[in-house]
Amino acid sequence: MRARVAAWREAGESIAVVPTMGALHAGHLALVEAAMRDCDRTIVTIFVNPTQFGENEDLDAYPRTEDGDLAKLAELGADLAFIPALSEMYPHGFSTQVTVSGLTEGLCGHGRPAHFSGVATVVSKLFIQAQADRAYFGEKDYQQCLVVRRMARDLDIPTEVVAVPTVREADGLALSSRNAYLDAVQRAAAPALYRVLGEVAKRVAGGAAVAEVVDWGVAELEAAGFDKVDYIDVCDAATLEPLAEARAEAVTDRPARAFAAALLGTTRLIDNVAVG
Repeated sequence: MRARVAAWREAGESIAVVPTMGALHAGHLALVEAAMRDCDRTIVTIFVNPTQFGENEDLDAYPRTEDGDLAKLAELGADLAFIPALSEMYPHGFSTQVTVSGLTEGLCGHGRPAHFSGVATVVSKLFIQAQADRAYFGEKDYQQCLVVRRMARDLDIPTEVVAVPTVREADGLALSSRNAYLDAVQRAAAPALYRVLGEVAKRVAGGAAVAEVVDWGVAELEAAGFDKVDYIDVCDAATLEPLAEARAEAVTDRPARAFAAALLGTTRLIDNVAVG
């Protein structure tokens, strides 16, 4: 990969990288298409990263569809797929971790304390390996986007992190590789996550108290069939500072987002929408 990148650099071409864990769907392909529009060359990485999975999470069950992924990338015209082995990414004796503080303690970081360290570590390696000008991530994983952007900035990695809007099904469900785990009943309930988040954002933008709206949203998701609501929260869009205790005018005077994570059976779905 580095030899190929060096040749592209010599030719004066710009380079994008799209880090993925495979099981590519239309959301991933939207990232690749954005990268191809912006840059001369596009690298897609496929690596199911074990360090970002917690205990009892779905590492072994996570879908792996390499042949199908490569066919989709070839059809789009991506330039290179980088599919490293576990031993290449984490050689014997590997003992380094990258940790981003501040952005990682709340939201998904509260219940998955090692997750974002695993993400930051593997993405820093992929950025250094690919040496790309730009990297593309989906806004569905909004917290991850901010963490990766902060990591690159703090470590002086000259890769610009570009966030691409969430791709959704016709009923609003955000595309995710984990949607494949849902049975028919769960799939029918899943769009409530986006619907409820949209209403949470609308009410907060209208001046309603954040804490009251959050309580309403949790009750709505439970009534819709979700088995557990990890969180609904409204946060500053740049710092992820929770705004539940802020004055209504303070929430509406600065960019904010509504976030949620909830389980249908054992499948954990996340989503977020802008407030206002």
